[in-house]
Amino acid sequence: MAGPVIVGVDGSASSLDAVDVAAREARLRGVPLRIVHAFGHPSGHVPSGVPPWSPADQGLEPMVRGGLAEAEQRAHAAAPGIEIARSVVAGGALEVLEIESRSAALAVVGSRGLSGFSELLLGSTAVHLAAHGSCPLMVVRGRPEPAGPVLLAVDGSPAGEAAVEFAFAEATLRGAPLVALHVWNTWSERAYEGPGDPLNAVVANADRLREAEQHLLDQAVASCQAAYPQVAVERRLVRSRIRSTLLDASQEAQLVVVGARGRGGFTGLLLGSVSQALLHHAHCPVTVVRGKE
Repeated sequence: MAGPVIVGVDGSASSLDAVDVAAREARLRGVPLRIVHAFGHPSGHVPSGVPPWSPADQGLEPMVRGGLAEAEQRAHAAAPGIEIARSVVAGGALEVLEIESRSAALAVVGSRGLSGFSELLLGSTAVHLAAHGSCPLMVVRGRPEPAGPVLLAVDGSPAGEAAVEFAFAEATLRGAPLVALHVWNTWSERAYEGPGDPLNAVVANADRLREAEQHLLDQAVASCQAAYPQVAVERRLVRSRIRSTLLDASQEAQLVVVGARGRGGFTGLLLGSVSQALLHHAHCPVTVVRGKE
């Protein structure tokens, strides 16, 4: 929990909504809130003959400072009494947030915005930040002020262990129950391994696979359930399509927690398709948690 909660702002309605959520997250954790506005070209992408921007050089400092002041007012209203710092940082939004994440407990961003944050959920930018940031990334999206349990997308991978622990900690902070949801189907596992293994091979014995997936779910939450006995946990095993099932479940959750990579992902893929689907389409905020490299 060391370090502040950071939130990227650009003056858009979405980023101001993110400020509200980030302020409450900072209060929950008992840490300061840091409001960050990135200003300028990303490093290495400055057009030839164009100097890096600064608010003072462009005569926009009053506007930028005014936007930060508005964000700070929103934060104080959302979570009175928290410590708040604000800053304008030279560089592209992605670059700035990635650097800021190195000393943060949590990074929070809106689902759409202006200027450098406008493409945050449009392709590689969100993938890069979720995959390379040094702290969990929360994307504020979906219905306003969502209520319900914390929803944990369980994949049983070693990299997903960090997401499990984060979800239990979040449920504790929020005084909320936890739904540990593991979705499986007959494509969840290869029929066999070895040379010549066909890509379309599936497991024919669904009963055996169901037992294996139940064991995977039980093992994934067992250690954290012992460490967080105060958290009411529902272990939910569902045979269905993974992404659509998780998206449907997010309609009744206050937060979805997912690992950056899932089981069966391609080597070197730093953000799985399930994580990306949730970032784009979930009905409540989504936090992506990276596991150990």
